[in-house]
Amino acid sequence: MEIHYCTDYDEMSQRACDRLITVLKDKPNTLLCPTKGASPMGFYRQLVAHYKKDPHIFKELAIIKQDEWGGIPASDPNSCETYLKTLLIEPLGISEDRYISFESSPVDAKKESNRMDNEIQERGPIDVCILGMGKNGHLGFNEPAKHLIPHCHIAELSPTSLMGSMTKNMTHPPNYGLTLGMAAILQSKEIIFLLSGEGKKEAIKELLKKEVTPYLPASFLWLHPNVHCYLDRDSVQWEGTPYNNK
Repeated sequence: MEIHYCTDYDEMSQRACDRLITVLKDKPNTLLCPTKGASPMGFYRQLVAHYKKDPHIFKELAIIKQDEWGGIPASDPNSCETYLKTLLIEPLGISEDRYISFESSPVDAKKESNRMDNEIQERGPIDVCILGMGKNGHLGFNEPAKHLIPHCHIAELSPTSLMGSMTKNMTHPPNYGLTLGMAAILQSKEIIFLLSGEGKKEAIKELLKKEVTPYLPASFLWLHPNVHCYLDRDSVQWEGTPYNNK
């Protein structure tokens, strides 16, 4: 994992955007797997701003949804579907045939997970996976546990996930999560990993120990050969933390 220490959130967002633009110029038909949450929002805004200036490099971009809250309507303002459509799918002009998505409230959640696994087998591997890290170290809805699940699966949501910013205004809390598994994430050709946000200091400290454990799913990124981690200074405010602008 290559860690890029950034001055602030805006620099983190811009540098992550620059990295993805470089990939798109080299491979226009990139399969992108974006994450949800506050950490990547500035990055997505930068992408949309770039699209307005140079739309042609996005015309073959395809997107696969990383996860979804289970048992809520896709139209819920706080669903991952609404999040992605509002911030990426519609602003970047992604057509329906270039968007692969979990259903948020499937009749058979296990069957839906298997369908998404098949989609990855047919269209993958993922070229670029965008990741943030939860306060408990989760990736997507791959929650800390004794064992991690490699493939798409139904996830039991942790209290940390259920107390996140997206669930606060939901009329009906989600019953479960649907998520890509660790294998799909780690088989991605490249990972852009964004570390930002309040309440993550302890998880980041554990991550930087470079000890791989299923109780901190993000630690498995140390096993991947091509991870660009952008860490904003506001998330590393403890004594002795290295900081530079490389």
